[in-house]
Order: sequence, then C-alpha cells, then structure tokens
Amino acid sequence: MKALVLVLVLVFGTAFANSQKYAYIDSDYILANVPAYTDAKEKLDKLADRWTKEIEKRYEVLLMKKENFAREEVLLPSEEKKKRKVEIETLELEAMQMQKLRFGVSGDYFQKRQELIKPIQDEVYDAMQDVASKRNYIFVFDKANQSNLVYADSKYDISNKVLKEMGFSVK
Repeated sequence: MKALVLVLVLVFGTAFANSQKYAYIDSDYILANVPAYTDAKEKLDKLADRWTKEIEKRYEVLLMKKENFAREEVLLPSEEKKKRKVEIETLELEAMQMQKLRFGVSGDYFQKRQELIKPIQDEVYDAMQDVASKRNYIFVFDKANQSNLVYADSKYDISNKVLKEMGFSVK
C-alpha cells in the first residue's frame, strides 16, 4: 500500500511539475533597449558626477586647511588655534552633511533615481507581468542584477517579448 501511494505521489508530482511554465528575462538587456532609460541613466550619472566633484572639492579644501594647521600649529597663539580647529570642524561637518544630502539613504540621488528610473522599471515590470499572464508562466526569473540563476536555456528568455509588449522593436 505504501509503495502504491509513493508511486502515485511521484507520478502526479512529476506531472504537476511538468505542467508548470517558467521563463526568465534579462532586465539589463531590456533596459538597454529602452531609449528613455538610457537618457534617464545619463542624466542621473551627470548629476552624480557633478555632486561627487562638489564633495571632493570640499574635502580637498578641508585637507589643505588641516595640513596648513598642522604645519603652523606650534607657532599659533591659543586663540588662533581654537579658531582654526573650529573652522576645520565646521568644514568637516559641512562636507559630511553635503555627502549625506546628495548620496544618503533619502538623499538627492535616491530621489532623482526614483523620479527618473523607477517609472521605467515599473513599465518593464508591468509588461513582463502582461507577457507572463498571457502565456501562463507561473515563474519569471531575472538573470540580471546578481541573480542566483546559474543556468538558463535561451529558449526560455522572454526579454524580447517584454520589449515588444512595451512597444519597442527588437533588434
């Protein structure tokens, strides 16, 4: 009796597993073929470069002030020492605040990314859901972005179908 139950479980389990439909996408490939994403990414990269240079300049000024102070410290009266230390601490605090403002968890970079990139990613996700729903896929994996997908046969790649669903021609 136990053998019969085991055989039935194996037969039905195998049949059930074989009836499942799986697919995968390459979101990097999809996004690379969406001109709006390329433009948004370029804008975001330019902003990040500009902000990084601003922050680096602040740290260069800070470093120069620290080096000058270290060289001149022994020659300075105590009031001037205190004044310069306060100035250096203020510059250091301002530089850290600028870094946090631009690149912190809820900083300008994150907000601009949400504004420029997220709507496009949402559009890709919606198109992928539509394709998956129309073709009855129960799982769709993404092989991009540090995926755990170790191997995928290209015949299960629906990236071009997602691009078509979004209205883009496939190369």
